[in-house]
Amino acid sequence: ILTILGNSAVLATAVKRSSLLKSPELLTVNLAVADIGMAISMYPLAIASAWNHAWLGGDASCIYYALMGFLFGVCSMMTLCAMAVIRFLVTNSSKSNSNKITKNTVCILITFIWLYSLLWAILPLVGWGYYGPEPFGISCTIAWSKFHNSSNGFSFILSMFLLCTVLPALTIVACYLGIAWKVHKAYQEIQNIDRIPNAAKLEKKLTLMAVLISVGFLSSWTPYAAASFWSVFNSSDSLQPIVTLLPCLFAKSSTAYNPFIYYIFSKTFRREMKQLQCCCGWRVHFFSTDNSAENPVSMMWSG
Repeated sequence: ILTILGNSAVLATAVKRSSLLKSPELLTVNLAVADIGMAISMYPLAIASAWNHAWLGGDASCIYYALMGFLFGVCSMMTLCAMAVIRFLVTNSSKSNSNKITKNTVCILITFIWLYSLLWAILPLVGWGYYGPEPFGISCTIAWSKFHNSSNGFSFILSMFLLCTVLPALTIVACYLGIAWKVHKAYQEIQNIDRIPNAAKLEKKLTLMAVLISVGFLSSWTPYAAASFWSVFNSSDSLQPIVTLLPCLFAKSSTAYNPFIYYIFSKTFRREMKQLQCCCGWRVHFFSTDNSAENPVSMMWSG
């Protein structure tokens, strides 16, 4: 519920101010699309299976669920990586060079991200890697436990781990460390904090927001990655079901964090949210008025 409501508000805000969106903000929109796509396509089936105490459907629904999770997960990771790279380029470039990152460039980058994610999600369907149920039995993902005795599966895990997890994570860390060093040197040159330009303060706030988004995503998925890799080299029966369930739930909660971060750090998003609240509140009040004969709306409907 938090994921759908929060990211729907992000998308509604983006649509409302579409003409004012800067090119890097399109990546934020893409991240919201990936989060809400994961919530809509996956979570209802997992919740129903939890109430059923067993997976609903057969192999087809299991493969569908795992494919959606892999697709949106890789898309979110690569989007965060692209956000870090663009933030690094903007921070370390002159204003004239930073303006070269146009909306068309970002749209091409987003298209590449989705194609790259789709490629990795399809690979287990064509024989490189496997999809299967989680050890606790009420959701599906990559079948980690099949890989410790399969060279085909192990090569897929190793490639996926390097190209979809380690390399993007190292890129994110390196970019934000570079930004932090640049900001530190810039602030050292300005002895009086009152003389720091508003543009520099805004840049620092935007960078901090991007860092928190990346940290939230990586910290949410790290326990799940650790439990999954334990299953690669050891039997999944060696872990209690609760030990495999909690990291999975914690990882899926990552889709709900970002709107709260936007609300804290973005004045524009707060202002747009208040306008949406006022609009929705007015509508609720309008439709909940007393349907008496003196109400012109009631008279219109009765007519």
